[in-house]
Amino acid sequence: MSLTLKTTLLRGRYAFDRWEGLFEVDSESSLEDVHAFLQDTLNFDDDHRFMFFVARTEHSRERLTFDEEDAGVYNTTIASVFPLPKKKQLYYLFDYGDHWLFKIARARRTSSEPAPMVKYPRLLHELGTRPRQHPSRRR
Repeated sequence: MSLTLKTTLLRGRYAFDRWEGLFEVDSESSLEDVHAFLQDTLNFDDDHRFMFFVARTEHSRERLTFDEEDAGVYNTTIASVFPLPKKKQLYYLFDYGDHWLFKIARARRTSSEPAPMVKYPRLLHELGTRPRQHPSRRR
């Protein structure tokens, strides 16, 4: 099954503008696959640590964390995360120093069969300005 997810940039060291991306992902994709897709989409250098966590808010102390140390990002599929528990959100944190924080939510309640010959994940639509990881560097 494929799911449509909305990713919203909440903050980051160089997050000057609003950005949201709507993308479709195969439900058997891992959290690492989502990380790699977002890195490619945003043209970020994949050179920092990252994690995903499920919590009530981005500041909640009570959270379920998936990171590289416990292999949670490699072994956890989107299908095992969604649907989220009531009143919980999925967050993606990249680069603990620059603190790029994104919220990932289901954009549609229904799932669909993956389209043949389509590579997932895929970007469907975006709003706002893509953030630049290091604005002082040339692209």
